[in-house]
Amino acid sequence: MVVHGWQRRWEVAVAEDRAGDRPAEDAAVVDAAVAGDEGAFGALVEPLRWELRVHCYRMLGSYDDAEDVVQETFLRAWRRRETYEGRSTFRAWLYKIATNACLDVIGRNRRRVAPYQVPPLVDPGAPTQPPADVPWLQPVPDLLLEPAADSAEGPASAAVARETIELAFLVAIQHLPPRQRAVLITRDVLGWPATETAALLETSVASVKSALQRARATLKEHLPRRREDWAPSAEPSADERALLRRYVQAHQRADLGALAGMLAEDVRMTMPPHPAWLVGREALLTLSGQVFKPGSPWYHGRWRGVVTGANLQPAVAHYVEHPMAEETRNLAGRFRAQVLDVLRIDDGRITAITSFEPRCFAAFGLPLVLP
Repeated sequence: MVVHGWQRRWEVAVAEDRAGDRPAEDAAVVDAAVAGDEGAFGALVEPLRWELRVHCYRMLGSYDDAEDVVQETFLRAWRRRETYEGRSTFRAWLYKIATNACLDVIGRNRRRVAPYQVPPLVDPGAPTQPPADVPWLQPVPDLLLEPAADSAEGPASAAVARETIELAFLVAIQHLPPRQRAVLITRDVLGWPATETAALLETSVASVKSALQRARATLKEHLPRRREDWAPSAEPSADERALLRRYVQAHQRADLGALAGMLAEDVRMTMPPHPAWLVGREALLTLSGQVFKPGSPWYHGRWRGVVTGANLQPAVAHYVEHPMAEETRNLAGRFRAQVLDVLRIDDGRITAITSFEPRCFAAFGLPLVLP
């Protein structure tokens, strides 16, 4: 096999990059890629795939859309490779293409965040403000965030910091106008200087600073009270992991008392993409009681749970063995995928539950049926 000179230099650069957690770029590799060498191009873009995916996911809130946009980014970069002039790193050039591709998707879809327009599943008994309806929101498995989560510092850790990948943050930034969203993510999440952000968005430094100020103010309005400063949050503690196990057990035992002890008084539940929501511990317990009680129209059957992680938050994949019926007799003893609950835990209590459809189970490596 012929080994090109750029390939040898690339191997050295990658080794140095792993030691210092810096984006490795060699002029010879970049020149070869721009000249049309597919191997060189792949060597440049593939190591950046995961962080570009996370960047696009944060911009869009949809993991499926993020996957598509990263593919589109690589296609655009390849087709326009000769337009790369070396004024920035190749990585920054890819981020520019990816960000513009995200802005195109947002413009086409015309998605807008607004409070739910339908009543809650259970009357909370007192006036309450509906949460934001983000029907396109999707979870991302922790496994796909590991390349960044395992890095202690540098670009990798900036690309994925727990407090900026949590669902509460993703919902909050969906309220921002698209370009403000791009500015906030680039400046405050990735840590890019104002000059580089201005170059990425083809605007002035003054415009970037103004947009960032407005974005920060809007973001603070829409973050949960307990996350209003979106300061760095710690990894799940032993107490949080124990709470997660108790949450699973409460469902498996249909134990409302145990469930009640875990919930914050103002806990909120949403179920994207469905327009279903509720607010308050009593409302959630009322719903759970109907789901747990045999003979109730909402009775689901016996539950089993598999602990997992999504968006660097604790999560549970729930399975249900539906009550025996003639038409489902062949399914007796089989637990079928029901819902993925992603939990936000603050001060030892569950403050938010975001429930997703079983179609997301495959991305988590979870089966649709348990024996």
